[in-house]
Amino acid sequence: MNLTMAKALNEGMRRAMGADEKVLVMGEEVGQLGGVFRITEGLMSEFGPARVFDTPLAESGIVGTAIGLAMRGYRPICEIQFDGFVYPAFDQITTQLAKLTYRHEGSLQMPVVIRIPYGGHIGAVEHHQESPEAYFAHTAGLRIVSPATPHDAYWMIQKVAAQPDPVIFLEPKSRYWQKGDVDTDNPGPELHQAVVVKPGTDLTLIGHGAIVSMLLQVAEVAEQEGTSIEVVDLRSLSPIDWDVLLGSVQSTGRAVVVQEASQNVSVGSEIAATLTERSFYSLEAPVIRVSGFDIPFPPAQFEAAHLPSVDRILDAVDRALAY
Repeated sequence: MNLTMAKALNEGMRRAMGADEKVLVMGEEVGQLGGVFRITEGLMSEFGPARVFDTPLAESGIVGTAIGLAMRGYRPICEIQFDGFVYPAFDQITTQLAKLTYRHEGSLQMPVVIRIPYGGHIGAVEHHQESPEAYFAHTAGLRIVSPATPHDAYWMIQKVAAQPDPVIFLEPKSRYWQKGDVDTDNPGPELHQAVVVKPGTDLTLIGHGAIVSMLLQVAEVAEQEGTSIEVVDLRSLSPIDWDVLLGSVQSTGRAVVVQEASQNVSVGSEIAATLTERSFYSLEAPVIRVSGFDIPFPPAQFEAAHLPSVDRILDAVDRALAY
């Protein structure tokens, strides 16, 4: 099927709910309205208000309720309307949800999925375009994944709904309306496996979510200038698939890590440090980072200057190749 990412997520949740009656969908206006982005549209009418239900406008309450449901054997999928709205639930996520299985020595599973539309490029106001992945990647006990294509969105939402641990499911909202082929018979790579989406020989570009399509644009421009770029889609931010990353960088000898989030103490910083530590003798140049600036997300009219662009990434590629 050729679907938008939004529709792929919808169909993926529909299939997950059909496969397991313990899978629930909950959040602000996810029921009759279908969510602010209509990702859950039609699910209430199909599965009923006992399995798809609206919650109060209280993110801490949403996650706290999901924790209780998980303790009773359910598999709740929570929707946070926008990235910047997740912080009222931060305590529930990091001090309770992430640690309960550890506290119970593995005897208590916490199969809670928290869907967060994240990232910029939609011209919205503050708290609607943030990239909070580093906060959660730093927290032991959470899995963090982000699809870059409709095919991955369709399958990854099903995989996280079926596994036993809490997952932060980051949805690149600027790609909700991107169409792509979805093979409903091919589940693709394992949940936490990174993928080389374009092979190359001269330099590795690494990113996740909405950035991946930009990296492919950069690779296309670079190849017109005679540079062969390899593009790696992380797909998982915790755990990170180091085998794929190290294999690629040790092959090309150069790497540029790109993210929308601010650079300071970020996932991109961790990747750059680990690649340098474990591939030092294979590197021909320092690992370079391209990110949002270390500022609060700016007003919409300035977002293009704040977020990585094709030109900024190409500049980093040129700097790496100059060594």
